[in-house]
Amino acid sequence: MSRYAVIGAGPSGLAAARALQKQGIEIDGYEASHGVGGLWDIDNPRSTMYESAHLISSRTTTEFTEFPMATPVDYPNHRVLREYFQSYADHFGLTALFRFDSRVTRLEPRGAGWDLTAASSEGETTRWYAGVILANGTLAEPNIPTFAGDFSGELMHTSAYKDARQLDGKRVLIIGAGNSGCDIAVDAVHHAASIDMSVRRGYYFVPRYLFGRPSDTLNQGRPLPARIKQAVDSRVLKMFTGDPVRFGFPKPDYRIYESHPIVNTMVLNHLGQGDLRVRADIARFDGHTVRFRDGSRDDYDAVLLATGYHLDYPFVDREHLSWRGAAPRLFLNIFPAAFNGLYVMGMIEASGIGWQGRFEQAELLAAYLAAVENAPDSAARFRQRVTGAPWPDLTGGYHYLGLERMSYYVNKDAYRAAMRTERMSLGSI
Repeated sequence: MSRYAVIGAGPSGLAAARALQKQGIEIDGYEASHGVGGLWDIDNPRSTMYESAHLISSRTTTEFTEFPMATPVDYPNHRVLREYFQSYADHFGLTALFRFDSRVTRLEPRGAGWDLTAASSEGETTRWYAGVILANGTLAEPNIPTFAGDFSGELMHTSAYKDARQLDGKRVLIIGAGNSGCDIAVDAVHHAASIDMSVRRGYYFVPRYLFGRPSDTLNQGRPLPARIKQAVDSRVLKMFTGDPVRFGFPKPDYRIYESHPIVNTMVLNHLGQGDLRVRADIARFDGHTVRFRDGSRDDYDAVLLATGYHLDYPFVDREHLSWRGAAPRLFLNIFPAAFNGLYVMGMIEASGIGWQGRFEQAELLAAYLAAVENAPDSAARFRQRVTGAPWPDLTGGYHYLGLERMSYYVNKDAYRAAMRTERMSLGSI
């Protein structure tokens, strides 16, 4: 039986390890930090977690199906989640499969597989594997935009933010109003002298609870067509949250769900109370002064970049992952069309996909790798479909914004249906 490497012991790496384990496929796991959990381990040097962070999707739509969370809390915090991943890994015997404090520095093709070089306290080692699964996460490499001029105060990305006390007494401008930006704004209003938020476009704000239940647990049956769901949910949101334009946000230039919604309505409460202000897009920095595109300006002590992250697989040349623009072009966001022995786990974003969606990715990959060993004709037919037929539409009828952060966005229902189809063709686990 061939041996494979898994890079990363966060949710996607653990899902890959578990699915391959169930197929009897041998693996070695590599994790740069001291333990499992990935970004959910705030003590992981690469973690972008902050003290007030909680799930923005609810527990039951996020957890692994075969291992429910022990907590009854709907939106647990990062420390509960770190313990959950450790319990998951221990329960299924995954912890022992990983080499911790072992950072992968290079992947090089050799023969029908890959040489993997990793650095640890014992020095560098190189081992050969039949294939390598990249599960090192999508939210670790900060996206740092460029601006005209120079800012004289403190300029940092949200990846460096850990606690609201970092902003004590400061006049703060947050650039971007995604989920992290809004969470930090709500957190920081109790510490900073003032908080402003600079935004380019409008947003849709979804409350965590609707009709007394976590909002993402509603409409869990047969998915509605995109236009109907957008029309229905837009009306429901207006009933519960009103129109964010009245708080200073621009009117969205897209329909709901065509970009990731903001699961935080507390930011609207603080805007209504005068704790926050919405400002226009940045024109330039001029010392401590920030000039906005609407002609206004103001002075700040700190600027916090809530500008997201970009994909980063620094240990392997881009040509091996068929990069196109901001993301690799992979079949179902997993398989390079070249079938060169590299596979990617977790390179999906979708409302409601959860960690179970990542595990379903891993199940498909495990089914393929098992077929390579035990049913080569079935594996060959799968490769032929990938290279010779049109790839499935994963949008579910939604017209996603053409932004870098949306380059690997999928509709959860369309994506899961496509994975089920391919798994059936390979045989079930």
